[in-house]
Amino acid sequence: MHETLLPREFHGGRLRRLQLRDHRAFQIYRAIPELGRYQGWSPMSEAEALEFLDEMSRAPLFAVGQWVQLGIAEPDSDVLVGDIGLYLSDDGTTGEVGFTLQPSAQRRGIAALAVREALQLLFAATGVTRVLGITDARNLPSIRLLERLGFACVESREVVFRGEACTERVYALPRDDA
Repeated sequence: MHETLLPREFHGGRLRRLQLRDHRAFQIYRAIPELGRYQGWSPMSEAEALEFLDEMSRAPLFAVGQWVQLGIAEPDSDVLVGDIGLYLSDDGTTGEVGFTLQPSAQRRGIAALAVREALQLLFAATGVTRVLGITDARNLPSIRLLERLGFACVESREVVFRGEACTERVYALPRDDA
């Protein structure tokens, strides 16, 4: 049903399905410690990465209770430069977004444009009433991106993440059907 929704072009990039041919680029940026510091994922073995990419290339878009990971690619070469995770809650009313962009693609506005495109897709294809972005309070680039896209901080909570006490901020973006 949702398969015709991708790829989606935006200024400076393309939002598309992850593919097996993304393996090398995916493994390179996902192995950068600073990039994964505040992420829910950890670097994967070669076999795990191939299995994950294969699974995401075929995963249904927006299945309740499931994450789907989409690729952010350069518009001309279609080389993978990052990915966006989208989650649909069990009741289908709330979404969640997470994003990763390799350092060489950062500071060009690509992440904001790709996340905006992904959010438009999520709102158009589902009945979600709001989307959450949850990040460590020290992750200032992610906070700035969420705020630039209209997310507002709705909660701060003390948590333990990867064995370290930290403050987690929950940002929310309501559906705007006006």
